[in-house]
Amino acid sequence: MALAFIFPGQGSQSPGMGRDLADAFPIARETFQEVDDALEQKLSRLIFEGPPDELTLTTNAQPALMAVSMAVVRVLEREGGFRLADKVALVAGHSLGEYSALTAAGALPVAVTARLLRLRGQAMQEAVPPELGAMAALLGAEADLAAEICAEAAQGEVVELANDNGGGQSVISGHRSAVLRAIEVSKARGVKRGMLLPVSAPFHSSLMGPAADVMAEALAAVSMAPPAPPLVANVTAARVSEPAAIIDLLVRQVTGTVRWRECVAAMVAMGCDRFAEIGSGKVLTGLMKRNAPDATASAIGTPADIEAFLASV
Repeated sequence: MALAFIFPGQGSQSPGMGRDLADAFPIARETFQEVDDALEQKLSRLIFEGPPDELTLTTNAQPALMAVSMAVVRVLEREGGFRLADKVALVAGHSLGEYSALTAAGALPVAVTARLLRLRGQAMQEAVPPELGAMAALLGAEADLAAEICAEAAQGEVVELANDNGGGQSVISGHRSAVLRAIEVSKARGVKRGMLLPVSAPFHSSLMGPAADVMAEALAAVSMAPPAPPLVANVTAARVSEPAAIIDLLVRQVTGTVRWRECVAAMVAMGCDRFAEIGSGKVLTGLMKRNAPDATASAIGTPADIEAFLASV
């Protein structure tokens, strides 16, 4: 029975996440402190107490979610003697979760990742004026249909498939006017529901080109080790462990589709039948029921979750 660790993306944040870990485990407190020090900001206070609107800001949510995921990983390692390199076959993460996955697998230090994610959040926020971009979920539309809807709605503007989450959940992204047209087209095409998402920028669309340029420059200056275990990358849905290739994929990921459905299928094809979502929330665990119904999936974000997981392995 092969195990994969998967790491949540933006939208999984909530005030109070990770607080019980910090209360229970010194290594968790050290992890949050390390992120605070790296960012020269008391991000941990925002993580534990909110307010929600401030935590949800892209520049805060991205490093915050990574911090919680890494607190869980380090508690597993320090308290449970659980070594990822020995016990986990593959890692993957949804969008920013890819950075958490790489950090958990030893490719990047926590402080470096925190600064990269702060920069990524800022660059994505600044790439497009807030009123010009939007994202929408098309519920009941598989990726092929969502792509067709985008092509019909574009009319010279940008609207593209941002996330192929599987189980009939696709997310589109681009110019607000084109996204609104796509929602109307989706009704005519029989899609169950199209709804705007409460996000501040059109992530994973070609409008994010300026942010990709920023990340290319930042990542070029980073020293990355090969992740152990290897990563299954968002952009290719394929296993990768060569640092130069991973850096290229992280740059492409800013504008590219998160091929999550295919990532899960690839991990199953490589023998993974057990998945653990590491950090805040249960979004990916929920998707797993649709994408890999024969696999076992659980979310690990609290001391009780950690205890149950360690007892099961």
